[in-house]
Amino acid sequence: MQNSNIPQGYMKDNQGRLVPEEMVTEIDRTRDDLVREIVDKATEHSKALADFKAGVMADIEAFVQLSAERFGVKFGGKKGNVQLQSYDGEYRVVRAISDYIAFDERLQVAKELIDACIQDWSEGSRDEIKALINDAFYVDKQGKINTNRILGLRRLNITDPKWRQAMDAISESIQVSGSKSYVRIYKRQGDGSYKQINLDLAAL
Repeated sequence: MQNSNIPQGYMKDNQGRLVPEEMVTEIDRTRDDLVREIVDKATEHSKALADFKAGVMADIEAFVQLSAERFGVKFGGKKGNVQLQSYDGEYRVVRAISDYIAFDERLQVAKELIDACIQDWSEGSRDEIKALINDAFYVDKQGKINTNRILGLRRLNITDPKWRQAMDAISESIQVSGSKSYVRIYKRQGDGSYKQINLDLAAL
């Protein structure tokens, strides 16, 4: 994977300078060759996995449509999660679609209402509740908030009208900003449980 813009007999260093090959030590050249060889193989496998995923997704979608047509149903729009299993139960294929959730400006309205609740409860409210709420609205270094923590506030059994209004504002502020699809393949083990067939290099 040699850059075609580099003149013959030269190598480019990590500062972009052209260095004559004879000035580069043998171990540096060998390391460079190894890294490039690994990158070439990784790129090839990455494309193969991407093609595999696209093909599996298309096959699953075609089967779902085929199954639906047998009942006179035609799907339209966004597709959901699907689990397919071999006849003997030995293998299982799962298509999962996860939504990315964001919040609009009404989340700030909810925060103001919650702050008003805390102010009203200041005499009797526990520090743990305040810490929980502040933690939920914490913004990380990338300017993002933890979606699960925000949504978790709705599970608190608090009946204060302002709190309920704040929870309604959170619910209405939810926006689906995108989605990502996954395919997971499982094989049944001797004890009856299912183990995922790993396609993740880091997990192998």
